[in-house]
This record gives sequence, C-alpha cells and structure tokens, in this order.
Amino acid sequence: MFSFKLSRRRTARTAAVGALAAAACATVMAGSASAIVNGSDSTESYPFMATIPESAPEQGLIDGNCGASLIDQQWVLTAAHCLKVEGIKLDGIVRVGSDHRKSGGTVRKIDRTFVHPGYVNGDNKAANKNDIALIRLDRPVAQQPIKIAKQAGKPGTPTRLLGFGTTVDTDFKFPDRLQELNTRRGAESECAPGWADRTRLCTITTVPKAMACFGDSGGPQVQKGRDGRWELIGVTSGPGAPNVPCSQGPGLYTSAPAYAGWIDRTMKTNSAQPTAAKGSDLAETGTNDNTAAIAGVAAALIAAGGGTAVAVRRRKTRRTA
Repeated sequence: MFSFKLSRRRTARTAAVGALAAAACATVMAGSASAIVNGSDSTESYPFMATIPESAPEQGLIDGNCGASLIDQQWVLTAAHCLKVEGIKLDGIVRVGSDHRKSGGTVRKIDRTFVHPGYVNGDNKAANKNDIALIRLDRPVAQQPIKIAKQAGKPGTPTRLLGFGTTVDTDFKFPDRLQELNTRRGAESECAPGWADRTRLCTITTVPKAMACFGDSGGPQVQKGRDGRWELIGVTSGPGAPNVPCSQGPGLYTSAPAYAGWIDRTMKTNSAQPTAAKGSDLAETGTNDNTAAIAGVAAALIAAGGGTAVAVRRRKTRRTA
C-alpha cells in the first residue's frame, strides 16, 4: 500500500487520489482490470513473490493485502508502512510463490516483524523515509529466494513490477492473478523534487497510464542480472509525486541494495527459532527496533501506484539512533 489517506467505508468514500503508493497508510495496496493499474497477467513463475493478507475493518476493507519478496527461505522483505499503521490488521500469514492471490504456493505464519528504526511516514506531503521491513516466517519454505542486487541499474535500466494490488485508480478491485508491469529506472528529476534519492528509486512506466497502486505496497521491483536472472532492487513504497492517481505515476521504490547491510544484520541477529506458541492461530508479532508491537497495518493497503489511501490513525514513529 502506498502511503495515503483514503477514508472509505464498504464501497468506499473516495478521498484524494493522491500519492502513488506506499508507506503512510500501509493500507493494502490494491497496488500492486489487472492488479497494478493497467498491468497484465504474469508471464512467468516468480517463486519469490509473497502476499501478506490484511484488512482494515473500521475503514470497510475486509480483504486487502500487501506484497513482499522472499529473500531467504524464512524471511520476506516488505514496506514498513505495511506493518506500522493502526487500523489495518494482519491475518497473521504470508503466502509465498503463488501466481494467485488467495490460493496456491506455500502459506506460513508470521513469527516476528522488524521495522526499520528510522522509518518515517511522509503523510502524503513528502516521500516515506526508510520504508522497509522484514518478516520472519515460522518455518522455512521450499521456494527459491530472490537475490538482492548489488546495486540498482542506472536511470533507463528496464525493470519490472509485480503485485496483486488494485487494478482501478480509485477503488479496491484486487485481481486473482498476479500482475506484472514493465517499467524503467527513472532519474531523480523525474519524480517530485526531494522525493527520490539514493535510498528511494524513481520508477517510470513504459506502458501508458499504468503503475502500481493500492495493495501493491511492499512488493518487488526487479531487474535482470548479468546471469539473466531476476534480482531485487526495489520495494513498493508510494507515489513519486504528491496528488497524482496511480496510473499517472511516477512510482517510488525503497532501494533494497541501499539497505542490504541492515537487512543482513537483522536476519543474522534474529535467526532464532520461532516464538509462536504451539497451537496459536497467530504467531507472535513484534519488533526488534524499540518500536511498539504492530497492532495494525492500515497502510499496507496502498501500493505503489498513486492515490487514495484508507484514512487511518497512524502511530507516531519512535526514532532511534
């Protein structure tokens, strides 16, 4: 979900179709027709693609989701705004390796969550900062993880977005089939001033009127490595400019290579055995960064597209050194 505020009840009270997508509300990105506005059905298998089911009952959203990427057989990488906002409730599971939103693949319980300690939601007035988080699964999966690229390609490099987000700019219409969209790395100047930088990748669609949207948040942006295999470079975070609908782009993606150090340290430091109580319906959810335990993920709904967000009250981020 992109960071947006979108007040809606069951059918939706449409609020501003503002930012592209990602962090502030974590309200299930229906980001990221097809999912991803004007995307297309997936053309190949993406075993690393993961889906985080979640909802925002008080906002009328009962069947939303965020995206994620399997980067280790027991860890997935997603957006911080998919885990840090009140109002959204996690179902407590992650589905890995399926090209269908609610079936197939491997399902695991969420054991622990780790939100970057420097995460700050831009509140649709600025880009989200450090919009990245890790989820430890209760058990490993058999699917092949995706490798994090050593660096994102230069502006102009072909990339691809994946997601189960909404296929309509101003509504929550999630596709059953995984969607993909061909894009390219954009120059920082192609996003709003101050929005893109070394840690936030400006992304430009190569298909008219298309981009990730609500529900795509947290999902992968990939590029082809020298060996021809997909490598992870970005995590769907939000719009690349204020007050634009998803389909108008540009999109903003947290750079996975820029956070490789934090990702590696977090996984190595927290590779302990699962903490979920036997027989529990929901594995323990917590953080290791001195932030409060996650009670809702209201922002996970909004994906990297641009626009509306579910209006939810967000917790103030507790900054740590």
